Amino acid sequence: MSSVTARLRFIEPQLASPVDQPPEGKHWIHEIKHDGYRFQLVIERRKARVFSRNGYDWSDRYPSIVRAAANLQCKSAIIDGEAIVQNGHGASDFDALQSALRKQPNSIIIFTFDLLHLDGKDLRQETLLERRDALKAPVGDDDGSRIQFSDEFDGDGATLFKACGELGLEGIVSKHALAPYRSGRSKTWLKTKCFTESTFVVVAQIVTARRERLGRF
Repeated sequence: MSSVTARLRFIEPQLASPVDQPPEGKHWIHEIKHDGYRFQLVIERRKARVFSRNGYDWSDRYPSIVRAAANLQCKSAIIDGEAIVQNGHGASDFDALQSALRKQPNSIIIFTFDLLHLDGKDLRQETLLERRDALKAPVGDDDGSRIQFSDEFDGDGATLFKACGELGLEGIVSKHALAPYRSGRSKTWLKTKCFTESTFVVVAQIVTARRERLGRF
């Protein structure tokens, strides 16, 4: 009797809960929050598919990513990450990403930060540190690859958050290093934004009022 291996499927991603300040403690790791599109990369038999955060197959929108993923050093995997386009300073540029999806999809790169399955093994019950360690091998360390590993910051979250604010970045994501992977909104993943939606609303109101006073609206 021949055995049939079930095909890997999209898994609902784990989502970060918003907080005002990053958490403290030795069991938290902190990463830069990339401003792009969340994705899930599913690899099987040297073929790759890219799914959006909501589970839509967007493989045709990421041709260079699909090609690069097919050459990763693994038989099968489900990888979590973010698709971005970098500006001249290396920061993610969301407007450029939207344009690239239509005109220059080969300029898109992905930053991977979690590994749900690898070579037939479900890793979701492993700790975040174990999953990230396992992710480094198939992704590799080629700076020219379209698939990159999202490094954690070697220090406390407050320091990284302050630096991101000074550089005009979106914010940081803090994750509990010993937690398993859980689909849906989570308290073991926390996001701290440098610029909130309300900030932009206030700025827009100030600019509008100034233009009205100057007769330039």
